[in-house]
Amino acid sequence: QVQLVESGGGLVQPGGSLRLSCAASGRTFNGYVMGWFRQAPGKEREFVAGINWSYGSTDYADSVKGRFTISRDKAKNTVYLQMNSLKLEDTAVYYCAATQITRSSSYRNVRSVDYWGKGTLVTVSS
Repeated sequence: QVQLVESGGGLVQPGGSLRLSCAASGRTFNGYVMGWFRQAPGKEREFVAGINWSYGSTDYADSVKGRFTISRDKAKNTVYLQMNSLKLEDTAVYYCAATQITRSSSYRNVRSVDYWGKGTLVTVSS
């Protein structure tokens, strides 16, 4: 049984930092892109960042590029999202996701995600 468990959310002031963690279990993730999505109140869930589990290549949404960094620790089966220079508009529930790389899948697309975590709330507020 695959499980993705997020942690690290909380309340932070604008300009502050947080690090989210996603502990993955239940299978090996070679051939997967591990990613982070977020969903703000009243908005659709959107792609934030992704990392190829095998090779470590990364991709970011334009809105977070230069501020967020995704990484993974294979030994711990954990994916991280370091979030710096947080803005009010970063407030959302952040979800960890795993998408198998296939010809038809797109790791940026919520419909392609194979596994989801339950989410962790990040609130940016002064």
